[in-house]
Amino acid sequence: MFTSSAGLQTTSRRQALQEIACGFGGLGLWDLLNTEQQAHGATSLRRRDSHYPAHAKRVIFVFIHGGLSHVDSFDPKPKLEELDGQPVPIEKPKFNFASTGNILKSPWKFHHYGESGIEVSDLFPHIGSTIDDICVIRSMHGNQVAHGGATLLLHTGDGVLIRPSMGAWVLYGLGTENQNLPGFITITPSSYHGGSQNYGAAFLPAVFQGTRIGDGNTAPENAKMSNLAPAQKQQVLQRLQLDMLRRQNERALQHDGHDARLEARIESFELAFRMQMAAPEVMDTSNETAETESLYGIGEGPTDDFGRQCLLARRLSEAGVRFVQVNHSYPRNYWDAHGNLKSNHQSNAKKVDKPIAGLIRDLKQRGLHDDTLVILGTEFGRTPAAQGKNGRDHHPHAFTMWMSGGGIKGGTVYGATDEFGYYVTENKVRMRDFHATVLQLMGIDHERLTFRHSGRDFRLTDVEGSVLHDIITS
Repeated sequence: MFTSSAGLQTTSRRQALQEIACGFGGLGLWDLLNTEQQAHGATSLRRRDSHYPAHAKRVIFVFIHGGLSHVDSFDPKPKLEELDGQPVPIEKPKFNFASTGNILKSPWKFHHYGESGIEVSDLFPHIGSTIDDICVIRSMHGNQVAHGGATLLLHTGDGVLIRPSMGAWVLYGLGTENQNLPGFITITPSSYHGGSQNYGAAFLPAVFQGTRIGDGNTAPENAKMSNLAPAQKQQVLQRLQLDMLRRQNERALQHDGHDARLEARIESFELAFRMQMAAPEVMDTSNETAETESLYGIGEGPTDDFGRQCLLARRLSEAGVRFVQVNHSYPRNYWDAHGNLKSNHQSNAKKVDKPIAGLIRDLKQRGLHDDTLVILGTEFGRTPAAQGKNGRDHHPHAFTMWMSGGGIKGGTVYGATDEFGYYVTENKVRMRDFHATVLQLMGIDHERLTFRHSGRDFRLTDVEGSVLHDIITS
């Protein structure tokens, strides 16, 4: 300390640095304690209150893997038929996956369905018959042109960095309604194009990651939850073993202090034990009526596999699983029509059309549709111009997805593309707008659902996202 010419006592540079360091250290300690408190409250699957009254209690997300062509399904473009085989008269996007040639008309005709009169192609007559319950979003826009990045963008909000999946965020925000089942389940997901990241928790506590049933190689009738069979034939003995393991882990917590990973592991053992009792009953569809199975196309050739997935999704949702994803995925099923567009989309559509429509009808019959948000999503659309002679390339610049139930205005169309289907011309919907809307329907403010990691607050929508209020019922 020294005295200035004005006679005031001041602090030396060394003392100043020490005091400032303590101040910064205090801020760091406060942040660390705040993060620990936040993480401690976040490791539980217990049910949590939403930010405001929710339209939907649960989500069923149907993922069409490979890129469903918007101009051949839900976004009719008569101009393509008029100019079939001719050069594209407008500038093509500079950001593309591969080169394309002249305009390719759709092999399918479009028809008006329902009281709303929304046009749907011959690929999806069953979904068309439920169109008055659906909001078709024709103005989706992405920034990833390859499957890996685009699939991650759809599922996690980021096509490059490792981020928690949409299902993990929803579960983190709301918890689960059934403590005997996982809160987030994905049915036969692909191991490609992001793999487990598409249902992972990333830096969120591991308890919020999705539980996988089967994989992209597994037929639904063979899809099981891993390690569901009890290790011990006698339930009492297994309970004693788990109690002993829990005591040891709790002692470790008392000695080492808070450890979110260990707490999540303790809870996972307990959940696994409860699942062994509850899950087999929920997954057993043998008590479903013939009428219900017929809704989903079970036992009817091409629709049998996906029909079983959709029926299982309904049963899981009905049992209180917060977020269920149904995957029509690579390698068994793949919509990546670089060639043979007609045979690719025709074959795949026959597998999913009736089951998806049956899911909507079944939810309505059971009084679940109004508070269940059903989403049909794909990672991007396909080019209006031909790739080769009869295929279409990846097209993230404009594509279609749709929502039904859970507070959605049915029988409506949101957004528009140009007369060829190349660019969005009205109400562009970025992926973070889509995610913000899903969270809004679940009663979550996307700007308030955050998790502190590496010194900053992360959220599903990062620093963007606008809710599509126009598609939500009042």
